Amino acid sequence: MILSVVTSVMNFVGALALLLWGMDLLSFGIQKGAGNKLQKLLSVVSGNRFTAVLTGLFVTGIIQSSSATTVMVVSFVNAQILSLTQAIGIIFGANIGTTVTAWIVSLLGFSFKISAVAIPLVGVGFFMKSLKNKVKDFGDMVMGFGLLFLGLDLLGDTLTLNPESINFINGITNLGFLGIILGVLIGTILTAIIHSSSAFTAIVITMAATGSLTWDLSAALVLGSNIGTTIDAILSSIGASTNAKRTALVHVLFNVSGTILAIIFFKPLLALVDLIVPNTPNGNITNHIAMLHTVFNVCSTIIFLPFVNQFAALVSKMIKEPKNQTEEHYKIPIIISKMQNSVDVYVMQSEKEISRMSAKVMTMLDTVHDALVGYDEKSIEEVYKKIMKDETYIDEMNESLSNFLMECFHMADTGSPIQTKIEKLIQVTNSVEELSDECTSILHKLQKYILQNQNHKSSSYEKLLPYMNQVKEFFDYVSQHLAIGLTTQERQLSVEMENNIDKTKKELKKLARYRIQEGKDVKSELHYIDIVRHLEKAGDCVFGIVKSL
Repeated sequence: MILSVVTSVMNFVGALALLLWGMDLLSFGIQKGAGNKLQKLLSVVSGNRFTAVLTGLFVTGIIQSSSATTVMVVSFVNAQILSLTQAIGIIFGANIGTTVTAWIVSLLGFSFKISAVAIPLVGVGFFMKSLKNKVKDFGDMVMGFGLLFLGLDLLGDTLTLNPESINFINGITNLGFLGIILGVLIGTILTAIIHSSSAFTAIVITMAATGSLTWDLSAALVLGSNIGTTIDAILSSIGASTNAKRTALVHVLFNVSGTILAIIFFKPLLALVDLIVPNTPNGNITNHIAMLHTVFNVCSTIIFLPFVNQFAALVSKMIKEPKNQTEEHYKIPIIISKMQNSVDVYVMQSEKEISRMSAKVMTMLDTVHDALVGYDEKSIEEVYKKIMKDETYIDEMNESLSNFLMECFHMADTGSPIQTKIEKLIQVTNSVEELSDECTSILHKLQKYILQNQNHKSSSYEKLLPYMNQVKEFFDYVSQHLAIGLTTQERQLSVEMENNIDKTKKELKKLARYRIQEGKDVKSELHYIDIVRHLEKAGDCVFGIVKSL
């Protein structure tokens, strides 16, 4: 007896593991095959709430995982790629998109012997992974489908309950409204444990198809799974920014509120599903469950969509910005999900951080420019302290981003184009950090020049300002192309800008040498030449970015 129970449990665990592995591979394979297109679609969604819902629906319907979409959304909010209101609309859409899995299971899982195609699909997917063209990237997707179908077939064999278990389930159903509440709680807990509402819904459909679950209890379990699936958003928001935590809270509030409404109107909701789906629940229960999942999420979205701004205001009051929040030290805002996400997700967020890094260095260049325009000994010391603090922050950004990008490099497939992109991003990060070093060097030399000249400037000092502007304009131009890269014509223009910087350096150094020959203070002119040299090196750093793009 004990051996039989242990065997049944182990068979169920094995079948569930195959199902979850298949869904994970399916989601990862689609993300990998699509490259960063789906992630970019999420990141560029407009402020229009309807567009956001459709985007969430489309992306989740494709990758077959609302948890993966929600975790990405929380990550994007944390990295300031998405706003809170945009994220809310996407989460609403993701809840609808996740119902696609239930329909796949309902329509394909029991209409024919799926084990007949499961093993061949695994074989085809494995063969695809050995190819070198774009087909290779979809190998995991095909293998995922095979393992998903195989897991479903095995679940069907292991989830046929004995009469005692059937009596226990019927006992829950006979509790009436209390039984519905209990079913929702069970669905919530089990979904939180397996981290997938789609997988749990597939289990419910399979058990219902074998006659182990009633229509009412199946509906309650599915409703509970909508609450349990929020666990991934909650976990991903731990240690994240305030807005990321608010995004996770929105997911919880939305799913819990929708489920409470569904419980209150439980019988009318089931009656609506019975009206839409042909045949009685006993004759077509799998389609009834899939339709319930869809109707529930669509109705919840329709009800709450007009209140997106109110949701945002509510969670902002519930989770307040911490007081005296400072950015003295850099903390990378990219969340590494425990789910198997495509590396493109992380690379895109890294690009956003590199853009922030370049913007901070541009501010440093502006500060240096202002110091060149007007200064005195006291003010230059204060500016130098600020620049040193900024430079330390940039060093921390460079170290964190470079280490993270190296992690991404080892996540990617050997020889894949994404690895080449990661290498370029590391080079860009290093070049931006070197530019910040040059900012501190320029100010340091400027300090020495001020001390040497006291209250007067040489006649050629004013020439430093247009030279500084050349470097600033060059960096500003290149910064605008960090994300999109440079065309051949734009690259040629960058070369010309670099050549002009080199040409100006030679002219200014030549003027300084003339002044030395005329008897001007040698030490002062050497400090001047040092300033010119570091400005030219700053231009070299910018050109290093150009060569990496």
